[in-house]
Amino acid sequence: MPYDLPSTDRWAAEPDKRPGRTAFQRDRARILHSSALRRLAGKTQVVTPGTRTDAWDATPRTRLTHSLECAQVGRELGAALGCDPDLVEAACLSHDLGHPPFGHNGEQALNDFARDCGGFEGNAQSLRLLTRIEPKRFTPEGSVGLNLTRAALDAATKYPWARGAHPVDPASPKFGVYEDDRPVFDWVRKEAPGTRTCFEAQVMDWADDVAYSVHDVEDGLHAGHIDPNCLHAEPERQEVFRVAVGRYVPAGTDPADLAAALDRLQDQPWWPHGYDGTAVAQARLKDATSQLIGRFCLAAEGATRARHGTGPLTRYDAELVVPYETRLECAVLKAVADRYVMQRAEQELLRADQRVVISELAEALTARAPDGLDPQFRALFDRAPDERARKRVVVDQIASLTDSSARSLHARLTGRTRP
Repeated sequence: MPYDLPSTDRWAAEPDKRPGRTAFQRDRARILHSSALRRLAGKTQVVTPGTRTDAWDATPRTRLTHSLECAQVGRELGAALGCDPDLVEAACLSHDLGHPPFGHNGEQALNDFARDCGGFEGNAQSLRLLTRIEPKRFTPEGSVGLNLTRAALDAATKYPWARGAHPVDPASPKFGVYEDDRPVFDWVRKEAPGTRTCFEAQVMDWADDVAYSVHDVEDGLHAGHIDPNCLHAEPERQEVFRVAVGRYVPAGTDPADLAAALDRLQDQPWWPHGYDGTAVAQARLKDATSQLIGRFCLAAEGATRARHGTGPLTRYDAELVVPYETRLECAVLKAVADRYVMQRAEQELLRADQRVVISELAEALTARAPDGLDPQFRALFDRAPDERARKRVVVDQIASLTDSSARSLHARLTGRTRP
């Protein structure tokens, strides 16, 4: 069996309700029915929903639609490599659950506020939500969250280390567990080889990269922010490569390799060389999206099979292999969306306003708590043993909000409405 019995253990033992359903099918169902997943519909992916007025604008993706698309990509890639598809889908559905309102912008603002109580990181918050915050199962000691299997929690853990314990860069802001949550994390990672991620988590991570790199460009084209013809002009290409080197590829990557990656994509017969919003253009763009996802996934599948053979690949039996050229093509797409969508002047003004909302909301809740807290968090605040723990409850409350509910609570507590 590719999955041993300890992989299906739960923190709190509980009987199956329906014979014949696997543990991982149960995990997937719990995440699909969670309020945390539904709230992602109101959380920013790249562009805040409701802020674009372009003539060609389609409804922009949210964290929820991104998670659903990531789950579809990850499920099929995982199944092709011998993973349990429900396990990989559960990891993909849950990978962004801990992200706060306003996307990574809100994450940075919350991290500033929470520096003296352990910081804030969306992936660490996802583990906390899955194992403590989302109300599904309780023991005499308190909530155990969704009470997922060890394998599902491990597969959803992109960064299996604590703050400051990055295996290469201790200064990295990326980590996957707060000190408060170490007991369940240590249980999940029992017998895991150091800071290595399991195979299903690697599939989830690549599915995440593929989904958002491709779909952010698709959204940018729909909105009229990206003109594919600009990518033939050398000055614009150099700007894209500069963004890629600064954020999406390892330091020292040769820009010539990025240029070759962009050339390969532009040479494909399905590459969108223009977009005018007509039905034919929409169909061609959707085909390009499908072609890109297939290209990136098949490259990873082929390279991984070439190294590890044809058998089922699960847990710690293998590493996902993504060819260097494929990673560069994906990085170029991320840089294109970054350059033409995220770096627009109006987006920076919006992000500045969002940071003010989060920081002022955190200050107001700290001053007035437990007033302003939802009943769930009010009870946790009342039981918190010290100031550090009470501050963490405030962070948990803010992280649970959607973009609109964060603005509404900010207006109620401060008496000010942001433009």
